[in-house]
Amino acid sequence: MKMPQHLSVEEGHLNIGGIDTTALAGAYGTPLYVTDLDRITGNYRRFRDCLSERYPQVQVLFAAKANGNLAVMQALAREGAGADVFSSGELDLALRAGMKPELLLFNGSSKSRSDLARAVEAGVRVSVDSLDELTQLDAAAAEAGKTAEIAFRVNPALEVPTHPKIATGLRTSKFGIPAEEISAAYAEALACEHIEPVGIHCHIGSQILEVEPFARAAGVMVDVAREVTDIGVRLRFVDVGGGLGIPYHHDTDPAPTPEEYAAAVMPVFLDGIAECGIDPAFWVEPGRWLVGDSSVLLVGVNSVKRAHRTFVNVDAGFNLLARPTMYDAYHEVIVANRAAEPADGTYTVAGPICETGDLLAQDRPLPAPRAGDLIAVLDAGAYGFSMSSQYNSRPRCAEVAVSGGRHALMRRAESLDDITATMTDPAPLWKR
Repeated sequence: MKMPQHLSVEEGHLNIGGIDTTALAGAYGTPLYVTDLDRITGNYRRFRDCLSERYPQVQVLFAAKANGNLAVMQALAREGAGADVFSSGELDLALRAGMKPELLLFNGSSKSRSDLARAVEAGVRVSVDSLDELTQLDAAAAEAGKTAEIAFRVNPALEVPTHPKIATGLRTSKFGIPAEEISAAYAEALACEHIEPVGIHCHIGSQILEVEPFARAAGVMVDVAREVTDIGVRLRFVDVGGGLGIPYHHDTDPAPTPEEYAAAVMPVFLDGIAECGIDPAFWVEPGRWLVGDSSVLLVGVNSVKRAHRTFVNVDAGFNLLARPTMYDAYHEVIVANRAAEPADGTYTVAGPICETGDLLAQDRPLPAPRAGDLIAVLDAGAYGFSMSSQYNSRPRCAEVAVSGGRHALMRRAESLDDITATMTDPAPLWKR
């Protein structure tokens, strides 16, 4: 199996960032997320640089929903990243991480009044998703005595090759305003007393393994830029969203590179803004591509059961990694303490959750796992811990960061006390 350069096999054990995963499991226990921060910063620099070589005004916003650990966001903030945030919680995490307010974009189709007020207070730009939201944001800015800078999120009505649950630019999607209605929306924004439209925004989906859809989206965006420029909007940025996929099937996925992405998208963008006579910043929102391959989820083998399949029962399931159950997603798995051994059969890695669908990996060739072995689930850095839960009253696991050959906790493991901490005794209900 091909592996990214930060993963290796040394003396029969899987290493991440030069550190033995079996030693990490011994030190911190399992289940355990391990994240190589150096891999994240390297991915960020590569993505930024291949775009900046073609146009000087490039800003990379990290899609915070992919991985909301503060240490991850701090590492990206030190590199100059901004963030696409989808809640007041993500906004506050980004600010705590040291990201500049002017490099954040508050996205989402259903923001509350308190969300809008928080964005205004923090001086964060808002990607407005409806005219109703525009009216509410204008009121929130008026109450605060401020002007809110906005983009509208454009629905480009594009079919893209990805799972339908993560295709966000379809005509039928809940996100954005149809492209043909955008000019009218900007006209309304220009008429608002406490709103200043300064950008446009779209996002077509996630885990897209072709670059052509991104070029088509860029074409829609420069057409919109032309229309709104003609009615008097002065665009300071065009945000084309994220969605570039990664090779979860390491040996077979086509895995387009950031360089291929830049070669497809930037000429469309540059030609379009030249025709408009404008020079807005180019904003892009990678999430998965920056953090997806940076992390492994280490799980311990509890038992092996031979039935219609041979099940390898491990100590984590969709409570900690929801993607296989939610999206039928594929993750490579390795017996980390016997990583150099050849496969001798086909095995299904099953979690401990009381659901039939709790399967992390189905019918994989592995060296015969045994109770006590350590299995590494690869490419778990995006939408892994960030989508985890406490289902079946299972406390969430620890997260460890590695960098420069060293390791440290970046999130402690939960306990049952953490699960019950917000519960209260409704004593008055028991009194009669």
